[in-house]
Amino acid sequence: MTSLEALDLFSGTGSISYEFASRGCHVIHAVEIDPHHVAFIRATAAKLGFGQIRVIRDDVFHFLTICKLQYDIVFADPPYDMPHTEEIPDLVFGHELLKPDGMLILEHSKRSDFTGHGYLFDHRRYGNVHFSFFKREQ
Repeated sequence: MTSLEALDLFSGTGSISYEFASRGCHVIHAVEIDPHHVAFIRATAAKLGFGQIRVIRDDVFHFLTICKLQYDIVFADPPYDMPHTEEIPDLVFGHELLKPDGMLILEHSKRSDFTGHGYLFDHRRYGNVHFSFFKREQ
């Protein structure tokens, strides 16, 4: 994973970002709006020596419209009761945030259903947690 660039949306306490870093991902952008979580991620990344994690304090929906970078992996774990979760794939693909072989992984509750989305290629369920996987056809 050493050459991968990842975007962690709704980072929370940063666990996914740390996982990417521990597996050798060389660029990780963690987007989180809560200032306490932002400070926690920065402090923890520094303590763990994960200099490749850059924390961005912003609303994810705003960030997705202004980001000009592309990533190999975009991971999104919005709060399950958050409105507009269904818009995330269209924002990611509409703003071309994925590299040609890039993948969006969206964690969500059973209330969100992406079966009709054109870029959905897999869906997995682990108890009450659902993961939908999206990528452009090559």
